[in-house]
Amino acid sequence: MTDTDSRTRVITYYAIWATICAAVAGFVVALIHTSFFSYHPGRSAFLETLFSGAVAAVGIAAAQGAVALVTGSLLGRLGRMLQYTLLLGLVLGLFDFVMYMLQMVVPATELGWTPDLAILVAASALITVAGSRSLTTSAV
Repeated sequence: MTDTDSRTRVITYYAIWATICAAVAGFVVALIHTSFFSYHPGRSAFLETLFSGAVAAVGIAAAQGAVALVTGSLLGRLGRMLQYTLLLGLVLGLFDFVMYMLQMVVPATELGWTPDLAILVAASALITVAGSRSLTTSAV
């Protein structure tokens, strides 16, 4: 296995990990929102609200994972490699959780779908870039 294959594998696993962390954060917030912040007249309405929140969270998480994959690939082409990928995925999940909770608790911070998605995409890219370093410094 070559060094390039190894870096590609790290980037792929990081993107999967980032997706999982973002999805878990979104699901936890969907569960909290459904349990404490939404009205549901019965069990089926509860499950419908929870399911729709979870689907949205997984969709957003998949987009964030794709952004992490593309960003990591671009960084690799620029001679950079990812470090601390386990921590990076957790930071991404934490960012999502804090943002979702803030928007749920303080509705005035809800900017709408387009700005919210732009923030989440930018956060995914910035967190990925923050976890990279130059290949030349890693050889020293």
